[in-house]
Amino acid sequence: MNTLPPPPDALLLPVRDPRVRDLVLDYADMQALVADLVLPGDASMYVMSAMETSRELIRHSYYRYEFATVAVTHSLFALEHVLAERLGTNEPLHVLIERATDASLITAGLAAELDRSRMLRDNLTQGAESSAAVRPLRAVAMVGAVFDAVSLLLRPEPAAEATAADVGGAQPEGGLAGLWEDHLRALFPDGFRGVDFDGVDLVLLDADVAGLVQRELEGGIDDSGIAYLWGCIADLDKIVPLINEEYCASYFANLRTMAQVAAAPYIPTAI
Repeated sequence: MNTLPPPPDALLLPVRDPRVRDLVLDYADMQALVADLVLPGDASMYVMSAMETSRELIRHSYYRYEFATVAVTHSLFALEHVLAERLGTNEPLHVLIERATDASLITAGLAAELDRSRMLRDNLTQGAESSAAVRPLRAVAMVGAVFDAVSLLLRPEPAAEATAADVGGAQPEGGLAGLWEDHLRALFPDGFRGVDFDGVDLVLLDADVAGLVQRELEGGIDDSGIAYLWGCIADLDKIVPLINEEYCASYFANLRTMAQVAAAPYIPTAI
């Protein structure tokens, strides 16, 4: 007599959500998307659990597209908890983000990205957004911002203040290096390759700024490089207000911040 259980119903096995067919070839490739979402070792178990769950929800959006949106909203549990502990107050999330920005615990650019996640959560609560509002790639960027903020907020206070220093003032080397690492983790905006705004090619501008920042980190920019960098900043000032897609606007606003920090020690010269 055969006592083995019957084979599982094929319909009950998870299958790829057709909406991710252009994202990855198979489930194993989802690991590359979340590889940079590294859990901070000094977080509490509550925060670690919320952040790890958010990361795994993105990975499993391969099977259920809506998990990407859930990942973003779930990550806010960790953010709100860490902000409340660091600031010593229990207030609405948007107030906590504002307080952390005013205290230079996080940068204005990072705060803007966190607030987009907060508004997504609020819109979902009010029925103004669906659970499929966020694509997996966008979820990586939004959850990544929470990971970055939590890591920053958990640092000792002097280190946090140094990293989040105002870009208009003197900047430590670590500040630029941190912005550079954030830039390397960021994904270039989908659908904007080959696009230009007011005659400025986005891919070329991104590459030019990246090359100049890398030269600054490796030993400094010469006079021609300094002039070119200030020219890039002028282009960024021109095109960022023209970008009407959230992630793309945030990406190039962050690029502008990094360029400004790299250029801050130098006096602008004519191009």
